Amino acid sequence: IGAIFIISYLFHVWQVQAIGAAYLIFISLKHLLKRDHEENDKKGKSYRMTITQIALADIAFAVDSILAAVALVLALPDTPMGNIGGMDGAKFIVILLGAIAGLIVIRFAAGYFVKILTERPSLETAAMLLVGWVGVKLLMHTLAHPSVHIISHDFVEGPIWNIIFWSVMLLIALGGWFLSKDKTAKNDEE
Repeated sequence: IGAIFIISYLFHVWQVQAIGAAYLIFISLKHLLKRDHEENDKKGKSYRMTITQIALADIAFAVDSILAAVALVLALPDTPMGNIGGMDGAKFIVILLGAIAGLIVIRFAAGYFVKILTERPSLETAAMLLVGWVGVKLLMHTLAHPSVHIISHDFVEGPIWNIIFWSVMLLIALGGWFLSKDKTAKNDEE
């Protein structure tokens, strides 16, 4: 929750938006472009190292979900709810709920997601494409920031960009689901 307050204060700083966009795009590209030989890591990892990696993954996922929520609420209109931490109150609540939902998903739904990813491994690629696309959205808002102003703020807030953004999100999600091969069905056929 502390990270949400920090991000809410830094929400309007274009450099922070740029770093967040670069981070989301980087982790997406890193996953999509990884080499096969990198998957053959050392098999004998210590218990402490495994726990440390899980904790770091939890933190990284929490940061990712907060950055993604920030990128998604940028398009929402301001409300008369007042400000929390220098940000519109409703936007802050959406980010807070997104972070809480992310933590719940990490804790309770991880097994289910592992099962789905085992059955449909290419869904991981679709998920990373979604992360990258959310990074593009945050990048667009950075480029439209008044201090940068490379892209018109009206375009980024307007219906054309929002239709493009949500259409691509939907296409990635649906494409990821329908184009991923179900390994269990394939194994049943053999």
